[in-house]
Amino acid sequence: MVTDFATQVVRWQKTHGRHDLPWQNTRDPYRVWLSEIMLQQTQVATVLDYFPRFLERFPSVESLAAAALDDVLGLWSGLGYYTRARNLHLCAGAVMRLHGGLFPPTAQLLQTLPGIGRSTAAAIASLCFGERVAILDGNVKRVLTRVLGFDSDLASVANERRLWDEASRMLPLRDLTHAMPRYTQGLMDLGATVCTAKKPDCAVCPLARSCVARGLGRPESYPMKTRKLKRSSQAIWLLWAQGEDNSVWLSQRPTPGVWAGLYCLPWFDQREALEAAVPARYRTALHDTPSFVHVLTHKDLYLHPVQVQMPGSALASSQGRWMSADEWPRLGLPAPVKKLLLQG
Repeated sequence: MVTDFATQVVRWQKTHGRHDLPWQNTRDPYRVWLSEIMLQQTQVATVLDYFPRFLERFPSVESLAAAALDDVLGLWSGLGYYTRARNLHLCAGAVMRLHGGLFPPTAQLLQTLPGIGRSTAAAIASLCFGERVAILDGNVKRVLTRVLGFDSDLASVANERRLWDEASRMLPLRDLTHAMPRYTQGLMDLGATVCTAKKPDCAVCPLARSCVARGLGRPESYPMKTRKLKRSSQAIWLLWAQGEDNSVWLSQRPTPGVWAGLYCLPWFDQREALEAAVPARYRTALHDTPSFVHVLTHKDLYLHPVQVQMPGSALASSQGRWMSADEWPRLGLPAPVKKLLLQG
């Protein structure tokens, strides 16, 4: 089964897999690494917009390592999960400092770098260096659990470890390791285009005949994961202070926390706290703009922007500073704050 499975995946990828994505058809670990990080929790269509702009600004790991973190966060703004951008910057620095600007060629070494987990390390090692090592991202989990009928609950660390063992067992035999890049890409492509989470297209799947989940008539039941993320909500009042020449008062968010390290309108848990932060002579000028909800993975943020016009020196004693209309659009801003300011 192992030989047939790997052969089918490789053969399918040659003729039906994705070949036109900008991070494909390359063994450049910088491009593959960048795409793997961007694609975590983010749709391909969104990454297609960010990837070329990021490469234009930072064409190499050296240029990324030399950049200021604020520049990296500014270019990342809107992609979300900003820890990825901070780790991206840290990782580039580690590659330059510890490895002479060259990504290490094995998954084991790649995992020692900031922000690179087991599956991402394996993807880079396999696609760029041909290492015989398994990946297990969301797409691959779906393919393997369905084909194998792996119905153990992946909320359990032990069961996740068992699936890793299965993924390693299904790798191409050692005399086929030259096919590792295409095999790895094929599994990702199958999960992304055929073996999708909803309404998988089993009729065109090369693994359909051996797929246990299809035989049972319930492929959408796999993978099994019972633990669901507990959601919460938080109300936030944003002080939208505008000064001279359309400048805006921005402060940097603390780390850790929501939007850590990004520049943001000062936020408060209560409107009374916001009012107290504004000099008394300007409080009557406070103006509530329409509130809205911003959805994060783990919580809903109920944002209440409050506008006020005041001279540039009015908040000089507060943390943060006035930023001109030429300056703030280049900073790393939370997507809803950037949209708010651009519309204002």
